[in-house]
Amino acid sequence: MDNKKLKSWQGWCLFGAAMVVVFILGILVSTLAERRSEVASIFNNRKTVFEGQESRNDRYRSDFPREYDTWAATADTSFASRYNSSEAVDVLAQRPNMVILWAGYAFSWDYTTPRGHMHAVEDMRRTLRTGAPTTTTDGSNQPGTCWTCKSPDVPRVMQERGIAEYYKANWAAWGNEIVNPIGCADCHDSKTMDLRISRPALIEAFERQGKDITKASQQEMRSLVCAQCHVEYYFKDDPNTPEKDQYLTFPWDKGFTVEEIEAYYDETGYYDYIHALSKTPILKAQHPGYETSLLGIHGQRGVSCADCHMPYTTDGGVKFSDHHVQSPLAHIDRSCQQCHRQSEETLRENVYERQKKCFEVRDRLEDELAKAHIEAKAAWEGGATEAEMKPVLDAIRKGQWRWDFAVASHGASFHAPQEITRIMSHGLDYAHQARLALSKVLLKHGIETVNMPDISTKEKAQQFIGLDMADKEAKKKEFLNNIVPEWLKDAKAKERI
Repeated sequence: MDNKKLKSWQGWCLFGAAMVVVFILGILVSTLAERRSEVASIFNNRKTVFEGQESRNDRYRSDFPREYDTWAATADTSFASRYNSSEAVDVLAQRPNMVILWAGYAFSWDYTTPRGHMHAVEDMRRTLRTGAPTTTTDGSNQPGTCWTCKSPDVPRVMQERGIAEYYKANWAAWGNEIVNPIGCADCHDSKTMDLRISRPALIEAFERQGKDITKASQQEMRSLVCAQCHVEYYFKDDPNTPEKDQYLTFPWDKGFTVEEIEAYYDETGYYDYIHALSKTPILKAQHPGYETSLLGIHGQRGVSCADCHMPYTTDGGVKFSDHHVQSPLAHIDRSCQQCHRQSEETLRENVYERQKKCFEVRDRLEDELAKAHIEAKAAWEGGATEAEMKPVLDAIRKGQWRWDFAVASHGASFHAPQEITRIMSHGLDYAHQARLALSKVLLKHGIETVNMPDISTKEKAQQFIGLDMADKEAKKKEFLNNIVPEWLKDAKAKERI
C-alpha cells in the first residue's frame, strides 16, 4: 500500500501545477472582466446618444473611435489579390463579351468592380448607368430605389417620407438627400448600437417565408445586416397597387437557389430587359452574395459574413470588430487562421485554385452566350418566327441567368465554389442547347454561316451593339464639372453630410 502513496516531491509538483492553472485562469477571468468593463464603460459614458435615426457617420466617432477609424479605412483602394482588388477596375474592358450579354441594358455602358463602403455614394453618382442626381437629364428615369443600399440616409428618408413614397420617386429626386456613404446607421440602432435591420425588403422577405427576423441570433445578425444589400432583388411594379411601383423585393418565396429564384420569376413572367440583339427576356442578377454564401461550406457551418470580412481585433486591450470591410485575404491571420491551421500562403493558394477553376468555366460560358445572342440576331434578320425562336430564347435566358447569378455575387467562387461551378456548368449546357437550336433555325432560313464581329475590345463591342458612348460620357462629364459644384452649395445637403 505504501508504494501507491505519492512521494513528497510529487505532491509538491501537483500542488505547484494546480497553482499555476489557478493563476492563469485568474488572469483570464480578470482580463475578460476588464474588457467587459471597458466595453460597458464606452456604452455607459457615451458623449452623444442619439434619439431616432442619425445618418451622419462622423457623429459616432467620439464614442467609437476604433470602429470609426477602421470604417474610414474602406476609402483605401490599395489591396489587390490575384484576381480582384479594391480599385474600380473596368470589367467591360477586361471581358468585352459582357457588353454583348448586356446589350439593351445600362450595364453595357459601364461596369466597374465595387470599391469600399466609403465610396458608395461617390461611385453611384459617377457611373454612366445613372445621370445627374439633381437634374432630369440622362438618367432621371432610373428609379429612386437604386439608392437603397448606398447610404444610411435611405432609412432616414423612408421614415420621413414613407417607404412607398421613397420607392415611387425617380433617381434624381433624392440627389440632395442621399449624401452619406454606407456607415454606422445602416447596421446599428443609433441609440443602443445593437445590430438592426434598417431596410424593409429583408424583413418582408422573411415574413413571406413565415420567419420572424426579430428572433435571429447575434451570430445570424452578423450576416443579416449584410443581407440587406448583398442579395438578389428586383423592383416590383404591380399595376394593381400603384403605390408599390419600383418596390424593392427579394425573390426568396420559393428558396435561395438559382433554380428556386428562377422559378419565382418565371411564375410571374418577370424580366429585367429585352436583349437588344437576341430579343431574349433577360433576368439580370444583382449581387446574390448572401444566397451563395448559404450554399457554401462556411455558411452551412454557421460562419457569418463579419467573421471573415470584419474579423475581431484588439487595441489597448479592447476587443472590437474591424469595420474595414474587405477581402479576408487582406488579413488571413485574423480571418482564415482563426479556424484553419495551414500557413497563410497555403490558404491563399487554396482560394486562388478554386477561383481559377470557376473562372475557366465562366470564360467559356461568356463566349458561348455572346455567340448565341449574335446568332439569334442573324436568325431574326433572316426571317425566323417567334415559334421557331421560343426554345432558343428560353435556353439563352436560362444560360445567362446562371452566368449572371454566379459572376454578380462578388466572391461566390470562394463562398461556394462547388455550387458556382455546378451553376455555370448548367449555364454552359443551356448556351450549347441554344446554339444547337439556332443552327437548325438558321439552316431552315438558308443561313449556313454567321460571321462573328470583332468584339475583342470594349469599344468595338459597344460600337457593334449601337452605343453612342461619346454622347453618354459627355453628359456625365458636364454633370461632374458643372452640376456637382452647384449641388455642394445646397445648405440643406451640406447640413446632412
